[in-house]
Amino acid sequence: MRDHYLSRRVAGMKPSGIRKFFDIAATMKDVISLGVGEPDFTTPPPILKAGINALNSGQTHYTSNYGIIELRRALSKHLEARYGVHYNPETEIVITVGGSEALNLAAIALLNPGDEVIIPTPCFVSYQAAVILAGGVAVEVPCKIENNFDFDPDQIRAAITPRTKAILVGFPSNPTGAVSSREHLLEIAKMAEEHDLIVLSDEIYDRLVYGVEHVCYPALPGTYDRTLLLGGFSKDYAMTGWRIGYVAGPEHLINGLLRVHQFMVMSAPTVAQYAGLEALLNGEPYVQKMVAEYDRRRKLLVSGLNQIGLATFEPKGAFYAFPKVDVTGLDDETFCDRLLKEEHVAIIPGNSFGAGGEGFARACYATGYDQLEEALERIERFVGKL
Repeated sequence: MRDHYLSRRVAGMKPSGIRKFFDIAATMKDVISLGVGEPDFTTPPPILKAGINALNSGQTHYTSNYGIIELRRALSKHLEARYGVHYNPETEIVITVGGSEALNLAAIALLNPGDEVIIPTPCFVSYQAAVILAGGVAVEVPCKIENNFDFDPDQIRAAITPRTKAILVGFPSNPTGAVSSREHLLEIAKMAEEHDLIVLSDEIYDRLVYGVEHVCYPALPGTYDRTLLLGGFSKDYAMTGWRIGYVAGPEHLINGLLRVHQFMVMSAPTVAQYAGLEALLNGEPYVQKMVAEYDRRRKLLVSGLNQIGLATFEPKGAFYAFPKVDVTGLDDETFCDRLLKEEHVAIIPGNSFGAGGEGFARACYATGYDQLEEALERIERFVGKL
């Protein structure tokens, strides 16, 4: 064993529960995977063409550390038109290697050793890891199904200590599909003002909402100067493999993130930046078509799980359902492990996503309608055997 060569931060980290089940499923035949949170759609044709044209025209070099100015200008216009929040494209937007780099830049740039970040959970698996790898302390505040997995402002307030540096919120939520209310987000804004905190708002699923309007956190009154908006193109435009995201915020914060970005990656993939530009300029019809299809699948999966007896609240965003599986008498890890081995359906144990996820499981409906129907039949057969 040579783990002593690794830093304590890395050696003590729990491996991703998503990857564990994905790797097992990859060795099996006839598996229906509702595990990895990735659109099954191919990147829309105009966006693909823009990437190809960028290659053919020789756009294969480094860009500005900030990213190409055309993309930053288009993104600034997009955010202002859709949410009413304005960022200076020259100094307040950095194009990143996916939303993941945006998250890590924020954590590294903001946190001193021991600084605490409050995170409503269940949440995306990288949130706690990013905080820990930056030397901070992740403070989890579990959300409950009784509240449709929105956070309780009183519990967030109770978690604030003198060491708290930031609050990290991610809505629409991965893994629950929850959206937060404007009223609750305004409570976060009050706490941030009272305690001089930064808010990191991960809005990677902002366009994937059903029957509700997305609340863009930095567009709320009084939030701009102490907020970093994390976003990207992977989910909304089916561009996961292009690895293109962004972080936007006031110049005094972005300057710090840019210093880390300069030394970490130099610049985001050039070809992907031109594809992202096309997505903003001409991708809207494709977004609408994908959202409509996700909504159709959402209704099928949520209704089917409830009929099977796995209580599932109605998710209003992203492309996940979060059924309660411990009603079967199995914990979430055992339920998912046996479902995969016995019926070849891959879903992810809720405990992979932090406190409050125990007893639940994440099922992604970014897969074909017919596959979802077959998956529901297999899940029903499995539950029936129990």
